[in-house]
Amino acid sequence: MGILFTLLGGFYVFVAMMAQDKPTSSVYITGSMAVMSFCLSYLSPQFKQKDERMKLIRQKGMFFSYFAILSYYIIFSTLLQFEIISITALELVNILIALTISTVFLSFVIVSKRY
Repeated sequence: MGILFTLLGGFYVFVAMMAQDKPTSSVYITGSMAVMSFCLSYLSPQFKQKDERMKLIRQKGMFFSYFAILSYYIIFSTLLQFEIISITALELVNILIALTISTVFLSFVIVSKRY
């Protein structure tokens, strides 16, 4: 699934480049779904076992993700408040969704390597 999402996202970017336009905001979510698929394929042997290590990985991963997501919100609020960036609400929501999905699953992978 990760390869499929990567190819689909690459196709979206390719079409946007050929049209000399910026990619649609759905590209962000497609990319994050690819990251999620690759992370879950790496984590599936550990998540099959319903043990304390799996619970620790999920708990620590969500703990670290919470602070990362909070910092994303603060950064985007600051950038929008001072008009450093100008994006639509739909683009902002899609970017935040993609960052949230990627952050949660990447933090699971990092925590699983550490513990």
